[in-house]
Amino acid sequence: MKQMRFGLKIGEHDLDIKMGKVVKFLEAGHKVKITLFYRGREQAHREIGFNIAKRVIEDFGDTIVVDQQPQLAGKQLNFVIRASGKKTVAYKATQEGESDAKTKDA
Repeated sequence: MKQMRFGLKIGEHDLDIKMGKVVKFLEAGHKVKITLFYRGREQAHREIGFNIAKRVIEDFGDTIVVDQQPQLAGKQLNFVIRASGKKTVAYKATQEGESDAKTKDA
C-alpha cells in the first residue's frame, strides 16, 4: 500500500501532480491511501476536506474502487482506493491539463 498526503490548501496544479503519482501507483497494482491533514483552525471546516476527497474520487470516475470511504480520524481524513481493473486508470484533471498544453503550443 502506498500513501499520498496533502493539506486542505493544496493548489490545483499541486493536486494534479500528486494525482499523477497516484495514477502511477495504481497502474503498478498498489492500493493508495490518501490522507488530507488539517492544521490549526482548518479543523473548524471539516467539510472542505470531504469536498476535496469527493472531487478526487469523482475525477477518477469508474477507473478506481474506493476500498475505504473517507473518514475523519483526529486531524486527518483518510480513504483508500485501488484500480478497478476494468479500464486503465485515468485522472480527469490531468488529461485536461495535457490537452490544454497541446492546444496552446499549436
